[in-house]
Amino acid sequence: MRIQLSDHFNYKRLLLFVLPSVVMMVFTSVYSVVDGLFVSIFAGEEAVNAIQYIYPLFMVFGSIGFMLGAGGSALVSKTLGEGDKERANKYFTMLVIATGVIGLLIALVGQFIVEPVAVLLCGSSEGAIYENCVLYGRILLGSQPFFILQNIFQSFFVTAEKPRLGLLVTGGAGVLNMALDAIFIAGFKWGLLGAAVATAASQLFGGVFPLIYFGIKNNSLLRFTKTKFYGKAFLKSCTNGSSEFFSNISSAVVVILYNFQIRSLIGEAGVTAYTFMGYIAMIFFTIFMGYSVGCAPLMGYHYGAQNKDEMKNLFKKSLIITAITAVVMFGMTEGLAYPLMAMFRQSEEITGIAVHGFRIYSVIFVLCGFNIYGSSLFTSLNNGLVSALISFLRSIVFQVTFVMVLPIFMGIEGVWCAGVFSDIASFIITLIFVLCYRKKYGYL
Repeated sequence: MRIQLSDHFNYKRLLLFVLPSVVMMVFTSVYSVVDGLFVSIFAGEEAVNAIQYIYPLFMVFGSIGFMLGAGGSALVSKTLGEGDKERANKYFTMLVIATGVIGLLIALVGQFIVEPVAVLLCGSSEGAIYENCVLYGRILLGSQPFFILQNIFQSFFVTAEKPRLGLLVTGGAGVLNMALDAIFIAGFKWGLLGAAVATAASQLFGGVFPLIYFGIKNNSLLRFTKTKFYGKAFLKSCTNGSSEFFSNISSAVVVILYNFQIRSLIGEAGVTAYTFMGYIAMIFFTIFMGYSVGCAPLMGYHYGAQNKDEMKNLFKKSLIITAITAVVMFGMTEGLAYPLMAMFRQSEEITGIAVHGFRIYSVIFVLCGFNIYGSSLFTSLNNGLVSALISFLRSIVFQVTFVMVLPIFMGIEGVWCAGVFSDIASFIITLIFVLCYRKKYGYL
């Protein structure tokens, strides 16, 4: 059954349409967890911490793909809703080319900055952790153009009415990553080098396959065509997707601050525990993120077509689905905290820290779904300013404030509680924006 952007959506049709995006995002995080498992079991604590310290660099660079993907797909889907398919394809092609060029520049510049960044993030210019940071960083920087392209195509597959194909591409990249992890890390005993090569190879596949698909004749809504640089469209895509950009940038900043606070309070064992918490938390976060990615082109299309009845329908159903998911997710994280953390096979000290911290931190799942959807909602409505403001307040202002202030009074417990307090404040802000703009856009 082919589901089109222009359809009316009941719960079944809506869930079927967004499910590939959810599975795609979850699978991406799952193979990151598998990557972490192999490194933890076969390479040890120092390798785990090296990835944790250097990974914010890739979060920053990857945010460009998420920004242009989310913002560009909002613009392209709105243009499709207005009935101008030719212009939509020109915008699509231009954005992909621009993303590739930016990715190449990042790969080149990154090689010159990886060493000083590694010193800054791990706090030393010598030792095994620093050397592993540089090694992992140089290899992954080489695959950045494909990683950024993979991120932008995650959104455009949905806009092209091909979410299942997007899932297959991401799934294929994930299976390749896990298979190469088993070969390089467990089989060849390459340690962190094997993890880096496996990840780079999967990103190469995830970036190249969509280029081939959209470059040949197909039955999707989008395909490559002759284009030029549309400055206003590019700028609009950047502003539309600025919330995703700020969200990833701020996430990188927050990870760095968490690492600093945890290391100063309970040492490297705490950083390792936090790494495992982050792996598992990301799986649950991506459920909400996947739903938002899958639903955004629908809202953008009907906004372009000025079909306010369908906008109200999508908004109402999204709130209900998000609320039910939040309750189920919270129960799962509380009940499964120990087995999830124990599977990384580290010491009882590290596992105990991770279980305790995760049970506190998991309260965040009660509210974060609404906050993620709220930011994505305004992106789909081409209101990048409000979307970015929600994301900026949630990810930068509130997170940074709480993670720096709460430990002064609560010690390590303050670190675990920082995300919860941040999302409570964000929930209030997001609700205010949703209510204030309901008449302007007509989704409520």
